[in-house]
Amino acid sequence: MEREEIRMNFLEERILKDGIVKDGNVLKVDSFLNHQMDIALFNEIGKEFKKRFEGKKINKILTIEASGIGIACIVAQHFDVPVVFAKKAKSINLEGEMYVAEVESFTHNCKNQVIVAQKFLSEKDHVLIIDDFLANGCALQGLIQIVQSAEATVEGIGIVVEKGFQPGGRIIRNLGIQLESLAIVERMDSSTGEIAFRAQEG
Repeated sequence: MEREEIRMNFLEERILKDGIVKDGNVLKVDSFLNHQMDIALFNEIGKEFKKRFEGKKINKILTIEASGIGIACIVAQHFDVPVVFAKKAKSINLEGEMYVAEVESFTHNCKNQVIVAQKFLSEKDHVLIIDDFLANGCALQGLIQIVQSAEATVEGIGIVVEKGFQPGGRIIRNLGIQLESLAIVERMDSSTGEIAFRAQEG
């Protein structure tokens, strides 16, 4: 238990050290999470998700492009399973039938259709959804919809940073899905740079 608390504190400390609070409830973590990526940190994140979802029958990880991909790939190494990522635009390389969901992006303030080829997701799959941020929960709801369209099973959702003052976490938890957020930001202030985290059990 002590090791887990140290690891969680390390993630929170890294956010406090290198995260930047911007106007509009924006938390920039691009120096280590979603632009430049700290792979040693990602590896610790992968270990923690493996621990939190121990015993779950997970055979596939699903994320959304682009910033979720790097994290999902490192996490997948700990589960020894493949990663599928939902594409935000249909390309000529996509063939066959598709699962499609519409999601609204808090970061980019726009709506996107996200697409997964049906051949990569089926009713036999037990899916762990991974993403870097949870704010309003729109992207996650789209990914859940895609898993349900495939008649697959959502075994859980792993989030690196949850904005606890926005409704996404509550919405997802109310669906009855196991949601594990490694750091939950309770409040932040762009004028002072203050970031406060929600205490978590364990």
